[in-house]
Amino acid sequence: MLTMGEVSIKIKIAEREYPMRVEASEENVIRAAAKLVDDKLKTYKDQFGISDKQDLLAMVAFDCMIQQTRAEEIEAGLDNKVSERVASLDAIIAAALK
Repeated sequence: MLTMGEVSIKIKIAEREYPMRVEASEENVIRAAAKLVDDKLKTYKDQFGISDKQDLLAMVAFDCMIQQTRAEEIEAGLDNKVSERVASLDAIIAAALK
């Protein structure tokens, strides 16, 4: 049974349909993610001539993990820079208040 705010959708990945119940506010994000996965599958199939769906799905999953790991490293670097700048500003403010 659907809860308030949920919708039933079907997404298609690797020529298979997957029924899902999702929050209405997340529907566009989920559909876009499914399209990205399917597009990536087609890209790998065309580039490398791989037809085995399990191999293609594994490559897409691996590619997603690489992208996520890179994004996390960038985010951690940004967090460090922000922390350093806040500490620097804090020191300037503390010196000005003395």
